[in-house]
Amino acid sequence: MNGQELVSSSPRHPRTPSDTNHFVLTFENNRFASELFGQFDQNLKLLEERLNIDARARGNSVVISGDVVTTNQARRTLDYLYEKLQKGGSVERSDVEGAIRMAVAADDQLSLPTMERKAKLTMAQVSTRKKTIIARTPTQDAYIRALERSELVFGVGPAGTGKTYLAVAHAAQLLERGAVEKIILSRPAVEAGERLGFLPGDMKEKVDPYLRPLYDALYDMIPADKVDRAITAGVIEIAPLAFMRGRTLANAAIILDEAQNTTSMQMKMFLTRLGENARMIVTGDPSQIDLPRGVKSGLVEALQLLNGVEGISIVRFKDTDVVRHPLVGRIVRAYDSTYAVDTDDVSRQD
Repeated sequence: MNGQELVSSSPRHPRTPSDTNHFVLTFENNRFASELFGQFDQNLKLLEERLNIDARARGNSVVISGDVVTTNQARRTLDYLYEKLQKGGSVERSDVEGAIRMAVAADDQLSLPTMERKAKLTMAQVSTRKKTIIARTPTQDAYIRALERSELVFGVGPAGTGKTYLAVAHAAQLLERGAVEKIILSRPAVEAGERLGFLPGDMKEKVDPYLRPLYDALYDMIPADKVDRAITAGVIEIAPLAFMRGRTLANAAIILDEAQNTTSMQMKMFLTRLGENARMIVTGDPSQIDLPRGVKSGLVEALQLLNGVEGISIVRFKDTDVVRHPLVGRIVRAYDSTYAVDTDDVSRQD
C-alpha cells in the first residue's frame, strides 16, 4: 500500500495561504520507509533540492510542505518509489532523480491503453527475463512508447541518455516475445574505413571493437550463455553496415548505432533494407560526426527528409536526459554551447 495522506502541522518555511499545501504521507512498512527516505534522509533532501519543498521524516511518515504543484509531484515520486520497493526493487539516487523528472512531466506523458489514474506516476518500461528497465526521463518514456508503436524509430542526442541501451533492450524483448525471429546489430566502422579485411580474425572479431556497447547491453538483457548461442546460431547477427547492401531484413529487430557516421547513400541503403514484420531503430549523436570534412551525415539528412513521415518516430534527447553521472550532463552542455551543431531543429514526432 502506498503512502496514506494525512493533514500535517505548519510548514518549515511560511508561505501565503493561497499557494501552501502540506500533508503527511505514512508508509506501512518501516523497513521500506527507511529505504525510501535514504540514509540520513538523503532521498528526501534530494526531493527538497529538486522540487523546492520541505520534506521531513517522522518515523515511517514524511511531512511534505510547499506549493500545490510541487508537493503533488513529491507525493507521486514517493508513492512510485515505495511501490518499487514493495515489488522487490531498490531505490538508488538515480532512481529518485528519474522519478522526480517523470513526476514533473507526468501531465505531458503520452497515453497508454492501460494508463492508470492521473494522480499516479506511470513510467514506460522494457522487460526481459533477466532485467526490467524503467524510463528515467520524460524523453526516455516517449522513446520507449515510440519503440512500441512505430516500425522505424530514430533516437538522437548526446551520449549517456540511454538511446542505444533502450534500443537493445527493446530488441531483446521482441525476441523473447517471439515478435521477431532475430536481432541484427549494425554500426559504421568509420575508423577502419569499413574496409575490414586487413584486420585479424573472423567477421565477429573484426567488428567487435565497434559494437562493444551493443554487446554490453545485450549481456545485460539476456544471459551470457544464451547470447553466445544466439550469435552462433545466427539469431543475433553482427553485421557491419558495409555488408548490409542487397539484403531484405524481415522478421527482425534491426539496430543501427552511431548513425551520424553514415553517408547519405549508406543511410538510404540501410533504411530501404526494411522488410516484412521488421522493426528498425536508428541511434546517433549529430554533434559527434567523425566523417571526413565536407561529407554530409546520412543521419542529419534523414532527420530532415523523414520528419513527419507516417510510421516514423523521431525522438530527440537533450543534455537534461543524461542518466549517467550528473557531471556528464554538465559536460555535454558545456561542449554544446561552444560547438553548436546545426541539425535543423529536428523535433520529436508522435
